Amino acid sequence: MIQITLPDGSQRDFPGPVTVAEVAASIGTGLAKAALAGKVNGEVVDTSYPIKASSALSIITAKDAEGLEVIRHSTAHLLAYAVKELFPDAQVTIGPVIENGFFYDFSYKRPFTPEDMVAIEKRMSDLAAKDEPVVRRVLPRDAAVAYFKGLGEHYKAEIIAGIPSGEDVSLYREGGFEDLCRGPHVPSTGKLKHFKLMKVAGAYWRGDHRNEMLQRIYGTAWATKDELQQHLTMLEEAEKRDHRKLGRELDLFHIDDHAPGLVFWHPKGWTVWQGVEQYMRRVYRDNGYQEVKGPQLLDKSLWEKTGHWDKYRENMFTTESEKREYALKPMNCPGHILIFKQGIKSYRDLPLRYGEFGQCHRNEPTGGLHGIMRVRGFTQDDGHIFCTEGQILPECTAYTTLLQKVYADFGFRNIIYKVATRPEQRIGSDESWDRAEKALIESLQASGCEFELSPGEGAFYGPKIEYTLKDAIGRQWQCGTIQVDFSMPERLDAEYVGEDGARYRPVMLHRAIVGSLERFIGILIEEHAGALPTWLAPLQVGVLNITDSQAEYCREIAQTLENQGLRVDLDLRNEKITYKIREHSLQKLPYILVVGDKEKAAGAVAVRARGNKDLGVMSLDGFQQLIKSDIASKV
Repeated sequence: MIQITLPDGSQRDFPGPVTVAEVAASIGTGLAKAALAGKVNGEVVDTSYPIKASSALSIITAKDAEGLEVIRHSTAHLLAYAVKELFPDAQVTIGPVIENGFFYDFSYKRPFTPEDMVAIEKRMSDLAAKDEPVVRRVLPRDAAVAYFKGLGEHYKAEIIAGIPSGEDVSLYREGGFEDLCRGPHVPSTGKLKHFKLMKVAGAYWRGDHRNEMLQRIYGTAWATKDELQQHLTMLEEAEKRDHRKLGRELDLFHIDDHAPGLVFWHPKGWTVWQGVEQYMRRVYRDNGYQEVKGPQLLDKSLWEKTGHWDKYRENMFTTESEKREYALKPMNCPGHILIFKQGIKSYRDLPLRYGEFGQCHRNEPTGGLHGIMRVRGFTQDDGHIFCTEGQILPECTAYTTLLQKVYADFGFRNIIYKVATRPEQRIGSDESWDRAEKALIESLQASGCEFELSPGEGAFYGPKIEYTLKDAIGRQWQCGTIQVDFSMPERLDAEYVGEDGARYRPVMLHRAIVGSLERFIGILIEEHAGALPTWLAPLQVGVLNITDSQAEYCREIAQTLENQGLRVDLDLRNEKITYKIREHSLQKLPYILVVGDKEKAAGAVAVRARGNKDLGVMSLDGFQQLIKSDIASKV
């Protein structure tokens, strides 16, 4: 007798081995129809999987996260099936699930065209409509290699040949197509209904530039039609907000092939940068931080002591001088310890908070670079707090409160909190990790924040809280962090004199609020669709004349506003006023002041707010009060 325990604690008995599908059918026809897979004793399996001993079982449907992954994995195979139907000479390679979808890499004699993509997607729909069963079988490794070689699928044969000899491999067949895969998969192609192919890109075989360039077809798949449509709508909105596109249109920055992964800031973009940096500088000043500045180059031996050389060597830029090897710093923390070590520190000095706008470099692969979001050279609002163990909790609690205020000022109020715990590869004792993780969890509890755990996602030297922003269209951006580190101060021999005169190691809290300024500005551009709030906008007011007779009055207005610290664009060009208004509107200025003879005679201005809002005629003093209030509110 086999006893199956269901998630609600109920149990069902079967006289012998039973499949997941059969258990679902015994519960009800609705569940049997909805079943995509099962979870047997925590392992996700096909619905055809035979349960041969008493087990815990949950039936996975499209409503479950695992169900969505099974749908996407199976849709990747459906894509390969359709490609092989339409292009028999194409060779299939790999097709994994990725965030929000899947991709599959193909080797083919010519590039796939947009027309090909349409045809492939239609064939996928036709194949899904056939509702062909997806059937698993197992072959010995060598037999599987021979099988795929016989099909002419040399990439698949190479993949399987990399599996240890003597092992079995699983294959999945649907209709006339069979693919290597661990599974699980949906029971039949009819379960795959809501998908769309997105784009084709190049990808090297096995990620090695020395190998053949393959064609990677990306797609997305969802459980329902509404979810698919919501995702496509979000992508359309994201395209409109793309910081690279807006960076060009608003003349903020550019990336040049002469310096891949590095940013050329234009005057307006640098104004935004300075707005963020000076704001964060005030945050430092108002919250007890002392601003410091460390060197860009540090000797290799320092990075060896901290452990970074072993962990990050491949991402570090190095150079040599007088037979000494140096690295451009990828982070600021070792430099701050060296500053801390200058002079004797007392317990009375703690907590000691250092802040730096530290320029860092990381040798990111070219394929991973993305506008100003993912670069090789960046500046962090980097801070390190040296404290006693008893000060960890209040410092972390205060930090969360501060971070919430900063994010709100930039327009973000939806924050996701995660505590990333110890990874397998780490330094430090389990006891120190226990204390550090406990302090972080208690700090969020004290702040009243709901949070989730991310097991194994901590840094190699300590656990951390990750602060993730949710933007206007639902995307998530991990920006802020605070990390507890017992190890690095010990490795670099940092110490302070305690109340009893003995020497102690400080605890080091690594923290950043916006993180990379480049990336954060990219996030801001996309969050606000380029229409940055008035306090941060590179140009805040446009002053436009209708005819030359108002030119001198416009100059006076512009000078008055500039004297108040506002960023003004004076436009006296001999162009139609409608043309000038449109140009400034496209540049997303918060306010446009239009001046004709009536406004000049009255000593007033006609005010237009962003979004084509006509605020009417008002005195210059009245407008100054309006924009002053707007800037102060940071709306």
